[in-house]
Amino acid sequence: MNWDALINIKPLIGSKSRCVVLDWPKRAAICCGTAYGLEFLHEEAQPSIVHRDIKASNILLDGNFNPKIGDFGLAKLFPDNVTHVSTRVAGTVGYLAPEYALLGQLTKKADVYSFGILMLEIISGKSSSKAAFGDNLLVLVEWAWKLREEGRLLDIVDPELTAYDKTQVLRFIKVALFCTQASAQHRPTMKQVIKMLTKDVHLNEKALTEPGVYRWNSSKEYGNYSLNGTSSSQINKYRSSKNPYMTSSHYSGADLDTQILPR
Repeated sequence: MNWDALINIKPLIGSKSRCVVLDWPKRAAICCGTAYGLEFLHEEAQPSIVHRDIKASNILLDGNFNPKIGDFGLAKLFPDNVTHVSTRVAGTVGYLAPEYALLGQLTKKADVYSFGILMLEIISGKSSSKAAFGDNLLVLVEWAWKLREEGRLLDIVDPELTAYDKTQVLRFIKVALFCTQASAQHRPTMKQVIKMLTKDVHLNEKALTEPGVYRWNSSKEYGNYSLNGTSSSQINKYRSSKNPYMTSSHYSGADLDTQILPR
């Protein structure tokens, strides 16, 4: 592998100056390849690894557009005998799982959430943190949910994609929404995500719940953040002692980074 030849995916999405047009098979392969990489980190690496900063600029592509997960500067080891890690928040605004951003409770499901956001970016060609949609200035995942409720999910697809398998694209969008549900408990594991993306399995959409969103308030000084669009009952749910991801026991590992990084 010629690592010098690798490029990150960020310039290929969310930019009006894209010089490479990614067709749907390439985009689907990037989604699946990234999913396999995350599944390896979560399930096969010993101890398990939570990346904590899955985003477009950390997905590297070789000359054949095969994805490689890069930049492990924020990664945390995740021993098998713990349910979650209590830690200071590190990551990139626009990709942060709400329970992690709000309470610093880290599980593998935080990576799953970030992966769901990344999938929506790849499918739409739009940035999760820079683009806003509609009169209410919805972020990308909120917009995807609104389109689902209106029966217009395919409206999220990048206009540059003129030919694609509608059934497969709809499946990928729905899987992204499963990954970004507000409750970490409701999100699939990466092993389940791979099955949902690559197998003709039934997606139980009746079990699909609204996505969670942690929004950075850019009108405030750097470092101040707000949780917008989340009700007090949802916040109380995150704090509930009945939630296995919110227990008092924790793994006291050292943080590799302690900042929330605006994109």
